[in-house]
Amino acid sequence: MYQIDFRKHNARIYFCGIGGSSMSGLAGMLKRLGFVVWGSDIAESAHTKQVETEGIRVLIPQKSENVTDDIDVAVFTAAISHDNPEYRAVEEKHIPHLTRAQLLGQMMAQYPMSIGIAGSHGKTTTTSFLSEILIRDHMDPTVQCGDILKSLGSSYHLGTSDLFIAEACEYTNSFLSLKPFIGIIMNIEADHLDFFKDIDDIRHSFRTYAESIPEAGYLIINTEIPHLEEIIRDLKCHIITFGMNRDIADYYPEDITFNEFAHPSFTAVRRNGASEKITLQVPGRQYILDALAAIAAADLCGASKDAIHDALYDYKGTARRFEYKGTKNGVRFVEDYAHHPTQVSLNIDAAMNIPHNRVIALFQPHTYSRTKAFLDEFAHALAKADIVLLTPIYAARETDNLGISSHDLETRIQALGTEVHCFDSFRAVEDWIRANGQKNDIVISMNAGSAVKIEEDILKD
Repeated sequence: MYQIDFRKHNARIYFCGIGGSSMSGLAGMLKRLGFVVWGSDIAESAHTKQVETEGIRVLIPQKSENVTDDIDVAVFTAAISHDNPEYRAVEEKHIPHLTRAQLLGQMMAQYPMSIGIAGSHGKTTTTSFLSEILIRDHMDPTVQCGDILKSLGSSYHLGTSDLFIAEACEYTNSFLSLKPFIGIIMNIEADHLDFFKDIDDIRHSFRTYAESIPEAGYLIINTEIPHLEEIIRDLKCHIITFGMNRDIADYYPEDITFNEFAHPSFTAVRRNGASEKITLQVPGRQYILDALAAIAAADLCGASKDAIHDALYDYKGTARRFEYKGTKNGVRFVEDYAHHPTQVSLNIDAAMNIPHNRVIALFQPHTYSRTKAFLDEFAHALAKADIVLLTPIYAARETDNLGISSHDLETRIQALGTEVHCFDSFRAVEDWIRANGQKNDIVISMNAGSAVKIEEDILKD
């Protein structure tokens, strides 16, 4: 594997897929370190525009001519297939190349106090919570987040300390390229079944991730993971647990309450008896566990209680995580990155806890394989809303060869007794909302694709 020399900063690094949230952050960090960095993507996006403001050249679209002989190493996202013209050109020219995860692993290895945050859900929020705490406590960590931290205006931060915080994504086993000193596992659920065979295959990968933590390091893990002992048995590292059950968790909540905006307050209790009152300004019960994991990691880093309390209180969420987008004609619009049944269910629960007329779930299914694998689970999660609006499936890296569509999901939701409408275009969704939206309705748009345009178009009218 090609090894980047982080002491000399003299490599010329080309990013194929530079518009990805993680790729754009890595490119920005390497540019600031002094490397020559440029890249390509299939289309212009907010992330490509951001890296261009940092002096990084972006080539659109992707084509073989973009790959030049002066590239020292090319970096590819997991979404880049081997028939991509740039990938083929790199291979033909025998240019060394790394995956995004391999590059992240090499960067992480430069920091003695590295923290990798893994899990089927909650990675971005927990990464954000912990980053905000350590930044608040003047520890100046380097941060690689899956979305934009509002306090930084960026998805990354290049710090000056020994601390490095990064999301550790399980897709294509990317997180196995990381060797964190502190590993966090938020949860383990079936997902990415276009890569993993089944839940047992996924659990095996998380076990392997846990085994990568050094003996002197720490695993922070959720006690609510089914058959937890299979994941932690005979690990050499130290183990710290968090969860809702005070009898088995080292970090657990007490006195949980929610205000009229579904924002939770609770007492965070440590096994040693120390505790503090925490109030969050993001809605939903799931954020309690995210906060507990961040508190456990912050304690290991030596963060003060004041920094923990104040940073968590001031945190207003990352982009596309139950993010309030605006109100139009009395209808409130919220957006979330949710693309798994558990995330969808939690978001609708959170919306239901906010005073409202109707909760309208606007959902763009993400990939044919995920939609087919979780068809019934998605139906039951979405049916908790008062009304469901469906768009066509966002293909992402796939082609439609599974014989599945959003109409299959519509049929299952109808059978559960919930009003549902399936549309063939974004314009048709927008027209329905304009014609049928009522005062104090909450429209929560959930997607990891392109349906963000629907709310944007309505709100800018």
